[in-house]
Amino acid sequence: MVIALLILAAVAAGTWWLVRSRQAAALAKTAGPARGAVEVPVVDGVVVRQDVPQFLDGLGTVQAFNSVVVRARVEGLLRRVVFTEGQEVKAGDLLAEIDPTPFEIGLRQAEAKQAEDESKLANARAELVRDEGLIERKILSQKDYDDQKAVVTQGVSTVKADQAETDQARVQLGYTRILSPIDGRTGIRQIDAGNLIHTGDSNGVVVVSQLRPVSVVFTMPEQSLPQINQAQAENTLEVLALDRDSSNVVARGTLTVVDNQIDTATGTVRLKARFENQDLRLWPGQFVNTRLHLRTRKGAIVVASTVVQRGPDGPFAFVIGADGAVSMRTIRTGPVQDGLTMIESGLEPGERVVVDGQYKLQNGSKVRTGPPKGAAPSAKGGSGGNGGATRTNSPPR
Repeated sequence: MVIALLILAAVAAGTWWLVRSRQAAALAKTAGPARGAVEVPVVDGVVVRQDVPQFLDGLGTVQAFNSVVVRARVEGLLRRVVFTEGQEVKAGDLLAEIDPTPFEIGLRQAEAKQAEDESKLANARAELVRDEGLIERKILSQKDYDDQKAVVTQGVSTVKADQAETDQARVQLGYTRILSPIDGRTGIRQIDAGNLIHTGDSNGVVVVSQLRPVSVVFTMPEQSLPQINQAQAENTLEVLALDRDSSNVVARGTLTVVDNQIDTATGTVRLKARFENQDLRLWPGQFVNTRLHLRTRKGAIVVASTVVQRGPDGPFAFVIGADGAVSMRTIRTGPVQDGLTMIESGLEPGERVVVDGQYKLQNGSKVRTGPPKGAAPSAKGGSGGNGGATRTNSPPR
């Protein structure tokens, strides 16, 4: 009996040891290698040297280069409207016509009055010539001669006044033809033929707006003004007009004006750019995102902005060594662009850095990467071919 119990105890102990051994093996298999040998999966990239355009972002509004409310300069019955709404017109093109009949009559009256006074002047001059002969022969008194001379002088003045009246009547008649003052596109007609038109009508006949070229007025923070002025002194600055989501360049223009005062309410300064707009992609009143190209930094050392980490001692990056271990490298950063950060010191072109997955790393950690992702996002890329447009510059740190 005792022997049987001993045998049962031995079998139970062996079974327990076997189970524990298998559990330990399974646990060890699950746990993997020791902590120091764990490879952290990360996304890596390469530090590159390339030319990086620097931009300032703003929000702008398209304005017609010139815009004129065409109003009548004389009053009368609007006889006909010649233009078509939305028509391209040239300066001097006929837009509408006021009934000229009253003005033609006024011109004829002025011409008749002038002709009458010119006839009187001619008669007075002939009389003065005769008086000159009489006064030489002492037949006519000096007073009578002087009186006739004054009549001639008065007649000359009267004829000049008549000429002015005639010219005025002719100008008034010309104003019955309402002409376009500029090259541009007509808007919506404000009055129909058959209505009486007045010089004080606020809406006028139509608005003519010049769309080739157009202007874009946009704002920038006042702290950007020194670098804008410096860049403008060095070169003509390009301005990009982008759509609402800043993914496509709508048009390219040049900076023409920096306003001469800062808006104290908003702390911004207004700028104006000129766009040729031959394809009419910009329209007055349209809101656009603008990017002012300050300069292109040649041969800048850049990384993806996600490479830059922040620590107690400032910005740093995880640099991947040849043995697959990372080291924390203190760096000094420059301006930030679309997905790019320029490196002033701390990194060299060709070094591999961790782009994503840093939260699992510490100094000396082993990392596991796929094929290198290559350079940081290109400063010359951007959706829709925006020519490397980037976000507002950050000052160097």
